[in-house]
Amino acid sequence: MKWKLVMAVFISLVCMGYSLSGHILAAAAPSSIPLEALREEGVYIEINKRTNYLSVIVNGRVMYGFPVATGRRTDLTPVGEFHIVTKIVKPWYVRKQIPGGSPKNPLGSRWLGLSVPGTGGYTYGIHGTNRPYSIGSHASSGCVRMHNRDIEWLYRHIPLGTKVIIKEK
Repeated sequence: MKWKLVMAVFISLVCMGYSLSGHILAAAAPSSIPLEALREEGVYIEINKRTNYLSVIVNGRVMYGFPVATGRRTDLTPVGEFHIVTKIVKPWYVRKQIPGGSPKNPLGSRWLGLSVPGTGGYTYGIHGTNRPYSIGSHASSGCVRMHNRDIEWLYRHIPLGTKVIIKEK
């Protein structure tokens, strides 16, 4: 029962435009729920490179899970603790100059950039794909790929500042 309250508080704060760090992301009405309550519950994302699975963890429990694709070699997807530092709708694929929203764009419909040192959140991220058949495998150049419907859910529910832990196993 407690997890339902935690998720209700979490989703309410996200919908009102608050990040986990307490910053307002967009114009929002004041809330009577303190942000400290959300921080104490420990909402974060964990990605297992071996099983190619992303879990949303709330209060120590896996609340949501999604299959993903990670690096085709183990050294391509970084391991460690990061944070979501950028969020982009219809990301532009700069390397090949493919506009966002194009069916040829390998980044899919959303981008959640990770705070890998020296990248600014624009090199490694969790994103959609135009190759849904790759999900569940080791296929990427280092990012974490998701089905577009799954990254769109994550984009809506996970704010900037959320901790992301990427593990080998």
